[in-house]
Amino acid sequence: MGTKKPKSIELLNKAVTEELGTIHQYMYWHFHLDDQGFTPLANMVRRIAIVEMQHLERLAERILFLKGDVEMVPAVEVQKITDPEKILNKAAELENTAVEMYNDYANQCAANADSVSKQLFESLVTDEEAHFDEFDKQLDNIKRFGPNYLALQSFADASAGGAGPQA
Repeated sequence: MGTKKPKSIELLNKAVTEELGTIHQYMYWHFHLDDQGFTPLANMVRRIAIVEMQHLERLAERILFLKGDVEMVPAVEVQKITDPEKILNKAAELENTAVEMYNDYANQCAANADSVSKQLFESLVTDEEAHFDEFDKQLDNIKRFGPNYLALQSFADASAGGAGPQA
């Protein structure tokens, strides 16, 4: 039996809008990276977008349990970034911002005696930190290996017959 917790519902809905914006952004990047032949990066971004969709689902379920309504409005519009390095920088920034936001939301839920929402936000922090790490590693590889790193991704796709995204 869910009980109405207005502050938690507000925070959960803020998270929903952020997740929606991130999902849209990541899918936009997935399409462009794939189109440019950077299939390994495209697949990584697509896979992370799917995890973000799962976050959205968990947040929505919690909102409904608390007798709230899910606000399905993306927080921001898609940024039309298509350069792979700029994409990775922006993605890492988005993940880092999400970590800070969800830590704050977890603390606010704890202060409002909602330990389940607190735990949900804490579990999202774990995922977002892992996503940040993936993007950060790709950026490190670009710094270490230079443009050759991205060229090798494109070449690997071409030599595999350009199979496109994998499920």
